[in-house]
Amino acid sequence: MSAAIPASTALRRDASVISLVGFAHGTSHFFHFVMPPLFPWLMREFGLTFTQVGSAMTIFFVVSGVGQALAGFVVDRLGALRVLCGGVALLSAGGLALALAPSFPMVLVAAAIMGLGNCVFHPADFTLLNRRVSSPRLGHAFSVHGLTGSLGWAAAPVFVIALAQAFGWRIAAAGAAGVGLLALGFLFANRGLLDDTEINVAEAAAPKRSVGSFGFLGVGVVWMCFAFFLVSVMAFGGLQNFGPPVLERLYGVTLAFATSGLTAYLLGSAAGVATGGFFASKGERQDRLVAAALGAAAVCSIALASGAAPAWSLVALMGMMGFGVGFSGPSRDILVRRAATSTFGSGAYGRIYGFVYSGIDTGLAIAPLAFGEFMDADRYSSVLWGVATMQCLAIVTALGVGLRSRK
Repeated sequence: MSAAIPASTALRRDASVISLVGFAHGTSHFFHFVMPPLFPWLMREFGLTFTQVGSAMTIFFVVSGVGQALAGFVVDRLGALRVLCGGVALLSAGGLALALAPSFPMVLVAAAIMGLGNCVFHPADFTLLNRRVSSPRLGHAFSVHGLTGSLGWAAAPVFVIALAQAFGWRIAAAGAAGVGLLALGFLFANRGLLDDTEINVAEAAAPKRSVGSFGFLGVGVVWMCFAFFLVSVMAFGGLQNFGPPVLERLYGVTLAFATSGLTAYLLGSAAGVATGGFFASKGERQDRLVAAALGAAAVCSIALASGAAPAWSLVALMGMMGFGVGFSGPSRDILVRRAATSTFGSGAYGRIYGFVYSGIDTGLAIAPLAFGEFMDADRYSSVLWGVATMQCLAIVTALGVGLRSRK
């Protein structure tokens, strides 16, 4: 009987940590979608083109990407919980700055503040999960982490558009700032479960391999993971910023119906992440699972890009595409963890996750500019062909990651 008590206690602790970190990650993803739904309001308010308004998200993710690569070192030095709380506070401050912005340059400043807040989440989240969750449950932990991110994406457009339509875009931005403050209060109230200060001090004092602070940059699989995130997230960036107007204008459906297609993608992604967690920890062939799932997503992208799909099938195709992309997430995170621990140990979690996941921000920074050019030129199908191309490139890089990590 005595063995059952520690086991049940460990399960409750793991579940609590996973839930708290997942909640924080959902808040981060929520702020990814605070500005894009407000693009129509911002364009009317400040007289902007698609490319101009898309540049706000480019700034968001440029700041986040550069900051994320550096935030990993701060996490390794100061501890993940402290850095995580600082990031949530900055997200809220950015939402408030957007609500008060008197001009488009100030909108860009607000985007930069939110990007700085966003930069801490992957290195902090994954450091906490790897330190605080039992190894057998890491696959499910990564699954929940991705799932809550997808739910944050799905919740933001509904929340922001509802407030904007009822009270105006400034109130919508202020409401987003309130969401950030609530998240910060929740993390602070439960800080005892996530405090990693003692673990961080112990790892900092442990003997290290003589590879230097930047030794991980010499490992090929780290760069392959970066490239995988870059191209796969560029595909999502095209849909995130321009998916509804693309479907509206290419297929002649209403904007509401086209937006439901993006919602289906996000919910399908959440379902895929939840399912992928059951497969992520099994065996050594996660790269093949990723390739198969992204292959199915690419087929859906090609069907949509061709313009031959019937309008009634748009929601289903977007949902299936999202499921394939989401399914690949937990297996991808297991591959990154393997690369980190096999070479540098747990003391380098922050810097490796920070650098590798900055590929996400890099891809999301490039996407609005690249796909915005297609939108301004009325080449709506080219956006979907670009999405399909990026997904195919992601398959190649995923297989490369698997081959290098096994070697």
